Amino acid sequence: MEWFLKVLRQYADFVGRARRAEYWMFMLVSLIVSIVLAIVQAVVGTGLLDLLYSVAVLVPGLAVGVRRLHDTGRSAWWLLIAL
Repeated sequence: MEWFLKVLRQYADFVGRARRAEYWMFMLVSLIVSIVLAIVQAVVGTGLLDLLYSVAVLVPGLAVGVRRLHDTGRSAWWLLIAL
């Protein structure tokens, strides 16, 4: 959980590097939260929860992706391939 919170604290920091653990733990926690929210919204019947969470982690996800690319010696432009 420490890695996830670290990424959220540096939500708009596109400069620097991100360790492998920081990137993958953020992705893992995001995936788990998304799955839980999808189950909750299937039971409740609203599509708003998953949408709000996705919008909330969009910029931090892009930022940690850019920092991870910097750590591997690549330019942030490589992130466009994934989009």
